[in-house]
Amino acid sequence: MTSHLTTAPPVPVRTERGRLELRGIRRSFDAGRGSRLVALDGLDLTVPGGEIVALIGPNGSGKSTLLRIAAGLIRPEQGDVLLDGRAIHEPDPGIGLVFQEPRLLPWRTVAQNIAYPLELAGWAAPERDARVEELLGYVGLGEAAGVVPARLSGGMRQRAALARGLALSPSVLLLDEPFSALDALTRERFNAELLKLWAKTRTTIVFVTHSIHEAIFVGDRVVVLSARPGHVVADLEVPFDRPRRPEVMDELAAGLLAGRVRGHLEGGDE
Repeated sequence: MTSHLTTAPPVPVRTERGRLELRGIRRSFDAGRGSRLVALDGLDLTVPGGEIVALIGPNGSGKSTLLRIAAGLIRPEQGDVLLDGRAIHEPDPGIGLVFQEPRLLPWRTVAQNIAYPLELAGWAAPERDARVEELLGYVGLGEAAGVVPARLSGGMRQRAALARGLALSPSVLLLDEPFSALDALTRERFNAELLKLWAKTRTTIVFVTHSIHEAIFVGDRVVVLSARPGHVVADLEVPFDRPRRPEVMDELAAGLLAGRVRGHLEGGDE
């Protein structure tokens, strides 16, 4: 079997924009009866522009909370979020977030859902229509532009959500298990399509997943979180070049990396 493992991990494609930094993040929530549940504590994570980081951890390790803090939807109790050196304290057009559920507006067509962030941002109709057409082409939904979400498959709804997340050309895209509801074969195809979409946009991506296989196939790095309170216990380079083919997952290097990820998930800090 031919190996694609190089003597050193390949250098990911990096861009001048889209550097995301989380420094010393702590966040807790009211657990009732005067107690607090600490979701994240002492979390540090840096994602250079243009990288894809797959984020994996046990249930309850704060992965979704981390994404919401990075997106400016939740304020940390301690720590800072920086986008290209600029502090993020609230939702920002430079950061897009795609949830596990597509959350499309049911009374709007695909095109109208994708256009919604542009409307809120005050784009004029001609520019808005041109951008929507471009995004429909990116995600392969041109023929479904006038269809409402109820008449779409789950995969098509998630494509529409991805297009909406990219509408304002964010420099960072945060994905919270966007394909977890799809069957295994469809999910594998969508992971490949996500990488094709990344090749067109070079958007920095932080991708939450529970699948070690998916983390390795999609990511330039796999970042492992501890059990609650979540913090980074491993930051592992993925030793495969792009464009990446599904066959790399059959190689020895992929199996060895999967074993390292699994070891951190099972053993915590090492």
